Amino acid sequence: MRRRCGGRAVTDVDLAHHGDRDTVPGLVDLAVNVRAGGPPAWLGERIAQADVVAYPDQTAALAAVAARHGRPPREVLLTAGAAEAFVLLARALRPRHAVVVHPQFTEPEAALHAAGHRVERLLLAPPFGFDPAAVPADADLVVVGNPTNPTSVLHPAGALRALLRPGRTVVVDEAFADAVPGEPESLAGESHPGLVVVRSLTKTWGIAGLRAGYVLAGHETVDRLRDVQPAWPVSAPALAAAAACSLPAAVVEAEAWAAALGAVRDDLVTRLGAIPDVRVVPAPAASFVLVETPCDDVRTRLLRRGFAVRRGETFPGLGARWVRIAVRDTATSTALADALRAALAEAPA
Repeated sequence: MRRRCGGRAVTDVDLAHHGDRDTVPGLVDLAVNVRAGGPPAWLGERIAQADVVAYPDQTAALAAVAARHGRPPREVLLTAGAAEAFVLLARALRPRHAVVVHPQFTEPEAALHAAGHRVERLLLAPPFGFDPAAVPADADLVVVGNPTNPTSVLHPAGALRALLRPGRTVVVDEAFADAVPGEPESLAGESHPGLVVVRSLTKTWGIAGLRAGYVLAGHETVDRLRDVQPAWPVSAPALAAAAACSLPAAVVEAEAWAAALGAVRDDLVTRLGAIPDVRVVPAPAASFVLVETPCDDVRTRLLRRGFAVRRGETFPGLGARWVRIAVRDTATSTALADALRAALAEAPA
C-alpha cells in the first residue's frame, strides 16, 4: 500500500512523537531504545576531557570515523545526531518524487514535509520484509532504515543496492547497525553514486543527550549538506565521543555488547512469544522488538503495572495494538512478560 502526502499538510500520525515522550518517571523505561546505564566509564572520561573553551575542531573525529569505515574524510559529514542529517538532506536535495519506506523512524518524512517536499509512503505489511521492486521506478529519493526502527527488521544489503540507479538518491538509516554483530548488511563502507548512509552513536553508547552522528556519502553530496549546515554544528564533547567510539578497541567493545544484546533479545522474544495472541516481529536485529497485541490499550495497561513502552500508532503503517519494547536485562524481560500476560488478561474497561 502506498500513500502520498503533500508538502506541509497535516498527516494522519504525529511524526514528531518519539520514545522519550512515552517515558514515565518512576516506571521501568522500555520506551527509549538507548543503551541503559549511560556510556562506559572510559567514554565518559574522554567526553569530560573535551576542550569546551576553544571552538570545536572536527579534524580528529573526521579522521577516526573515516578510518572506521575505510573512507576518505571528505566522504564524512559529522552531525548533531542522525536527526540533523535528515534535516540537512531535506534542505539540500530537491526531490521530485520522494518515497519513504514505512514503518520506520519518522524524522526523515517530517524533515521532508518541513522543507516543503511531497512524500509518498511505501507501507510494508507484517513481517515487514522489503522488496525493492515495490519502489516506484521514477522515485528520485528513497529513504529506508536498516535495521529498521521500530520493526527491528534487518534487510539484505543486496535489496538496498538494488535501489541504486542514475538520478536517484538512496538514504539508508543505519542508526542501529552497530547493534548487529559484524554489521553484515551495512553499506557504510561502500561508495556508490547516490548512496547516503546515516549513522548514530547515541544508541549503542548511551549518549543520546550528546547528539552525535554522521553521514557517509560521496564528497559531492557531503559538500551540499555542509553548505546548509550551520557553523560549528557538533560540540567538542560530541566530537570527542565520535573519535573515541570509532577507534578499533571501541569497535571491538561494541561488537561484544551487540553479541550480549542478541542473547538477551532472544530470551525476550521467547517469553513474549509464549503469551497467547501476542505476535513478535520475527528475527529482530536491533536493541528493541516490535510486538502486536490483541488490544488497543495495551500501553495503558502496562503503565498500570509499572512499564513504559513505545506506542505504535505514531508510526505510519502501525496502530495502537503495536508497541515497541526496548531490550534490557533478563530479569526485566521476565518481569515485563509477566506484566504483559496479566495486562492482556484484564477485562475490557
